[in-house]
Amino acid sequence: MNTATLPASLADLRTARDARADRLFRWTLTAAGLFVLISLIAAALSMLWGGREALQTFGLGFFTSSEWNVGTREFGALVPIYGTLVSATIAMVIAVPVSFGIALFLTEVAPTWMRGPVGMAIELLAGIPSIIYGMWGLFVLAPQLSEYVYPWIDENLGRIPGVGVLFSGPPLGIGMLTAGLVLAIMVIPFVSSVMREVFLTVPGRLKESAYALGSTRWEVMWDIVLPYTRSAVIGGVFLGLGRALGETMAVTFVIGNAYAISAALLEPGTSIAATIANEFAEATDPLHRGSLLLLGFTLFLLTFIVLAAARLMLRQLAKREGN
Repeated sequence: MNTATLPASLADLRTARDARADRLFRWTLTAAGLFVLISLIAAALSMLWGGREALQTFGLGFFTSSEWNVGTREFGALVPIYGTLVSATIAMVIAVPVSFGIALFLTEVAPTWMRGPVGMAIELLAGIPSIIYGMWGLFVLAPQLSEYVYPWIDENLGRIPGVGVLFSGPPLGIGMLTAGLVLAIMVIPFVSSVMREVFLTVPGRLKESAYALGSTRWEVMWDIVLPYTRSAVIGGVFLGLGRALGETMAVTFVIGNAYAISAALLEPGTSIAATIANEFAEATDPLHRGSLLLLGFTLFLLTFIVLAAARLMLRQLAKREGN
């Protein structure tokens, strides 16, 4: 037995085994990535194929028409698209500042013993089913808004020239603004958790140096923490926006489900997800069902555009920071 060649043989065997393990690991990850990509493309194409009759019947006018009448077999996606974008915009206008305040409080202001329990409670809000938010919005929030908040908004803000049209209307309690409020409550746990985690990654020496130079807590957050974590914060905001665009049951409960475009945020409207949830089970007409599937493809496109815009913005920020 040649003992001099034994270590070399063992080394060769180990190298070959490691190479096989690396190839297997790489193939497994590649297969997982391809599976997600293929599933995503298959879902989009299946919705587009299911809505082919509606697309052939109405053409691109389907996306610009505000008509939605099952009896006359006239369908258009403009009203649901408008409701989806408006309700998601309201949610983000409310959720982003609140989430920033929560993250700032938990990382810079709150005592150490409070940060863990409060942070955990906020993260647990993300696990509540959306239908619970919808029922709470319909049976608890909407009556309070219709009795105490919306009458005051209509009486005071509705008379302001220019923007008054946004806050005028009957105080029904359900509508675009209520849907935006409920969505904001649902989005806040996601956005605030992301902001909190990225704020914690800022090196303590940077903040301590700013405090030593006389900066206030707000100046440290605005001039040190936010620039350092800007890309991650924007990514978290767009993650919340994607969540708001695709929400179904909570919005269905409180948006009012009215096929009308109105500048007044107090009036009812509808969204893409709410329209599909309300009508898909009763859609016996192939054209009606195809229109709903085409609506689903439209929602897929909207979400894809939002996420693509987020990626593009993050890439531009990364290039700017590199320069």
